[in-house]
Amino acid sequence: MISPCHSERSKGGGSQTAAMEQYYVYVMTNKSRTLYTGITNNLERRVYEHKNKLIEGFTKKYNITKLVYYEISNDVEAAITREKQIKGWLRRKKITLIESMNPQWKDLSKGWFRDVTLSEMLREKS
Repeated sequence: MISPCHSERSKGGGSQTAAMEQYYVYVMTNKSRTLYTGITNNLERRVYEHKNKLIEGFTKKYNITKLVYYEISNDVEAAITREKQIKGWLRRKKITLIESMNPQWKDLSKGWFRDVTLSEMLREKS
């Protein structure tokens, strides 16, 4: 069974708009540079879920919150194949891939989300 957080892996039964959808293969990391490779059809949402630890599992356990690499495909099958390919690589090859796009390992999602402090939330409620 396909988990809801990976609904982009489902095949067939989609509407015509699904054919125009984009799929993202991405790599995230933490302060220790532990690597996680995933696939999604909504990169912003998925990174938000990782950063806010909304998904149980590896990324929550190891505090994987920094997006360091991604690529886009219009073909879900190609994206799934690419994710599996990257997951099968040795760590050194993954690092080379990341550094080809992002030599300083900057968080590519920096600025995507508004940080809301507790005091801001309380002000908005009053």
